Amino acid sequence: MRTNGTQARLAAVLVIGAMALAGCSSTGGKNATEQKAGKGGHANTPRFTAALITHSAPGDTFWDMVRKGAQAAADKDNINLQYYSDPDAAKQASLVQAAVDKKVGGIAVTLAKPDALKKAVKNAEAAGIPVDGLNSGTDQMGPMGLIGFFGQDELVAGEAAGQRLKEAGAKRPICIIHEQGNVGLNDRCKGVKEKVPSTKVVYVNGADLPSVRSTITAKLQQDKQIDWIVGLQGDVSLNAVKAVEGTGSKAKIGTFDTNAGIVKAIQSGTVQFAVDQQPWLQGYLAIDALWLYRTNGDTVGGGKPTLTGPAFVDKSNVDKIAEYASKGTR
Repeated sequence: MRTNGTQARLAAVLVIGAMALAGCSSTGGKNATEQKAGKGGHANTPRFTAALITHSAPGDTFWDMVRKGAQAAADKDNINLQYYSDPDAAKQASLVQAAVDKKVGGIAVTLAKPDALKKAVKNAEAAGIPVDGLNSGTDQMGPMGLIGFFGQDELVAGEAAGQRLKEAGAKRPICIIHEQGNVGLNDRCKGVKEKVPSTKVVYVNGADLPSVRSTITAKLQQDKQIDWIVGLQGDVSLNAVKAVEGTGSKAKIGTFDTNAGIVKAIQSGTVQFAVDQQPWLQGYLAIDALWLYRTNGDTVGGGKPTLTGPAFVDKSNVDKIAEYASKGTR
């Protein structure tokens, strides 16, 4: 049932996205987003400001992709995009409130720690500002009254990764959480553990990559039986590769999320697979959905999250996305 629902929602958003790009209605008539001749598909609707507010830590390449996708939609939709981030949930909530105070035209926000964001999101909605979610907090669309949500079901993604480990005969995996309290990361490891109950969770500080490597190194030295490492972010997993190489461990590595380095690692065989939630697409859809809502009253997903993953990238298909990864969009 989940699979069929996912396919239906993805099909719906692709159809709507294609209609928006074509600048036509479902009946073939022109609408307010009609493209100007020679302008490459840019909307001529009234310009407004949208704020994208995430829980990103500085230097995280994953969020660079989210931001690129958001900017691509903003460029197409004649939107002034303002980007803000803070991994501290209280400070992220303050950024949302600041956007409300500025009377922006729309807000796209991640909900890794939803309890801290509830008040600010409700303040935005009370002020008549449309809010949608992306990436983290898939289950918050209804409770927070969001007009849409774009991401993956992290528990389902974790179970899918865990199934891969189970089929590979994993006996003693570790799952690396790089941000404590992040509900999405917790669900990923929970899903892995449901398929491979012997999985142990290891916490690291994802904002300090040298310490990530040293923590994983120490764990591998302490426990020679570790046979799989599951990283929940590309740069963390690349440091796990270095830890494995430095200790001579035989542990295999699977990861969540891709970047150019992860693609190369999959091609070389140092990483076995990546669970891809398509971060560029998340950013693009979150901003495009605000434009659709403001210009035509459209909502996407039928009251349910629009799922952008999970999908797997491994040696069987990695070459197909390598070109896009080199551009920083996959």
